[in-house]
Amino acid sequence: MVLNLRTTFVVKTCIHMIKRRTTRTVKIGNIKVGSGYPVAIQTMVKVKAKDTDRAVEEINKCAAAGCEIVRIAIEDLEDAQSIKTIKRRICLPLVADIHFDYRLALAAIEAGSDKIRLNPGNIFKSEEVRAVIAAAKSHRTPIRIGANSGSLRMKSKNTAQALVQSVLDYLKIFKKENFHNIVISLKASHRLDTIEAYEKMARVCDYPFHLGLTATGLPLDGVVKSSAALGVLLFKGIGDTIRISLLQRPEVEVAVGQLLLNSLGLRKFGPEWICCPTCGRCEVDLLKRANNLKGMLGTLSVQERNRIKNYKIALMGCVVNGPGEAREATWGIAFSKTKAALFKKGKIFNTVRLDVGEKSLFKMLKKDLRSQ
Repeated sequence: MVLNLRTTFVVKTCIHMIKRRTTRTVKIGNIKVGSGYPVAIQTMVKVKAKDTDRAVEEINKCAAAGCEIVRIAIEDLEDAQSIKTIKRRICLPLVADIHFDYRLALAAIEAGSDKIRLNPGNIFKSEEVRAVIAAAKSHRTPIRIGANSGSLRMKSKNTAQALVQSVLDYLKIFKKENFHNIVISLKASHRLDTIEAYEKMARVCDYPFHLGLTATGLPLDGVVKSSAALGVLLFKGIGDTIRISLLQRPEVEVAVGQLLLNSLGLRKFGPEWICCPTCGRCEVDLLKRANNLKGMLGTLSVQERNRIKNYKIALMGCVVNGPGEAREATWGIAFSKTKAALFKKGKIFNTVRLDVGEKSLFKMLKKDLRSQ
C-alpha cells in the first residue's frame, strides 16, 4: 500500500523520541489528521442534534475550550437535517455518528457533515455500505470505520482480534470501491483489549486512527482508564485524533485530552504545572494558591498565552526543598508559613510576604513574557 504522506513526524520529549506512525492524511473540515499533523482533540455532543440551540451552545463551549473536532449522534432524519442548521452557527468540523440506518448517513452527508462515522457492527450490508461510499465520494466526505466491542457481530473470546477482523472485513468493501478517505477506531471498554486492537491494526494498514476507550465508568475512572490506554498507544506513536470519553461535560473531555497530549509532549496547550502533593511540612493552602495563580494567567493576552505554553510553572509547599525539586521549572514559588520564595530554574532570586506571593510571581511572569 502506497502512503500519501512519506515523512515521519517525530516528537522529542525529555527522555524519549516519540516516532509517530506514518499514515495517510485525512481532511475533516479544516482539520487534517495523520502522522504529519498534530494529534487532534475531539469530543461528542451530549444533547440531541434536533435540539439545535443547545447543541450549538455546547459545541461553541467546546470550541472555546480548545476542541478541534466534534461528533454528534444522528438518530433520525430530523437529526440529520439539523446538521445544516448547526453548521451555520459553529466553527468546528462536525462528524455525524450513524448507527443501524444507512439512510441517515446519506442524509447527513447531503446536509454537509464533515465526516461520517459508520459502525460495522450494525451497518454491514454490502449494498448499503456501497451507497454511503458513493455519496461520500461525491461530497468528498471522509468516513470513520468505528468498531466497538459492544456491537461486534462475531463472537470471540479475543475481543481485540474480533475488533480488528471486523474492520478488515469492512475494509474489503471500501477497497473494492477504491475509497481510502478513511479513519479507523477500535474501541473496547477494557484497556488491554483496546491497546492490543490498535497495535494489531497498526501493523496491517496505513489509515489514521481515532483513539478512544468506550464505557469508561465514573468520571475519575474514565480519566485514569483512558489516560492509561491512550497514553500507552500515543507513547508508541499510534494515534492521530483522540476522544476522552467521560461521564462529564464535553469540555471536560477536551481538557483531559489536552492534559494527556501536553504530558507526552505531543502538543502544547498551556504551561506545564509542577505542584508538590503537599505533606505535613506544608503550612499553606497550596491548592487555593495554585488556583489563584491560574486565574491570574487567564487574564493574559492571546499573544502572552501563546508564549507561556512553553513554560513550566512550579508551586511548592516547602521552602527548604521546593526550589530544588522544581529546578526544571521556568518560574516558581515556594511557600513557608509567613514567606514566599520566588525562584527561576531552581535558584531563589527574591523572597516576599506570603500574602503577595502569587501576585509577585505573576508580575515576574508578565515581565518575562513581554520581554520576548
